[in-house]
Amino acid sequence: MTAVVLMGGWSAERPISLKSGRAVLAALQQAGVSAEALDVDGPTAVRALVDGGWERAFIALHGRGGEDGVIQGCLEAFGIPYTGSGVLGSALAMDKLRSKRIWRGAGLPTLDWAELTPETDPEAVVARLGLPLMVKPAREGSSIGMSRVERATDLEAARAAAAAYDDEVFAERWVTGEEYTVALLGDRALPAIRLETPRGFYDYAAKYSEQTTRYHCPAGLSEADEAAMARLSRAAFAALDGRGWGRVDILRDGDGTDWLVEVNTVPGMTDHSLVPMAAAAAGLDFPALARTILDSAALKGGGEGAA
Repeated sequence: MTAVVLMGGWSAERPISLKSGRAVLAALQQAGVSAEALDVDGPTAVRALVDGGWERAFIALHGRGGEDGVIQGCLEAFGIPYTGSGVLGSALAMDKLRSKRIWRGAGLPTLDWAELTPETDPEAVVARLGLPLMVKPAREGSSIGMSRVERATDLEAARAAAAAYDDEVFAERWVTGEEYTVALLGDRALPAIRLETPRGFYDYAAKYSEQTTRYHCPAGLSEADEAAMARLSRAAFAALDGRGWGRVDILRDGDGTDWLVEVNTVPGMTDHSLVPMAAAAAGLDFPALARTILDSAALKGGGEGAA
């Protein structure tokens, strides 16, 4: 089997994607796969995909262009089986607002929210959602552009900061609780990880640079709670048409209620990343994990090789 690892791209998450891609490339080669890397930097990369003759593509692109259905559509057009979710599932999961609407419609728990524009009345948002609030761009990853708002007078500045990354921004009700993540590998939910950081929330620095972040796997949940969180994660992923592999982020409040935060269809695969950590707890080392994900590569549009 020949494979290409797609990495880099042009989103705000490019540096993390390069780290993920290099780690995946090394793991696949260690697992005996004939794999090469391709930095997806524009039309040149598209031509390389056409001419490369690779049998499968491992998508290690994070953010816009790589995790939102764009590269998935390109690979569908070229008939190259690829890892992860298809065009629809990628686009839906990348968009936190539409994810929340789908979950709410499906009866799945997600925190209340309000869309923000320059004309939004901060006092009305606070009256509805309370304080503090979390402000997020709808279509970014790695906590980029997110901020916690303590006062109504700070809401517009937080909106403007998030709007630098996306023209759709929303505020979400803040719940004090524990942060968890559940990795999915096919139909299997890997052990949950509980995240602990002294920072206000699990932000970009906590994910990639801080040494004070602690990861608990096993997460300390009861067997019943672990199973319930796994079921919720699978349901959330399926509601967005998730395929192959991914990661579901969950917030558990003080009453023990689990709230869906977001789905990642191309989770990080760096030395700080959570899916390899969960896989290791389940007895799957990094090369085996990368090979398992690659083996699930398929066309999702119903063509030859589709799952």
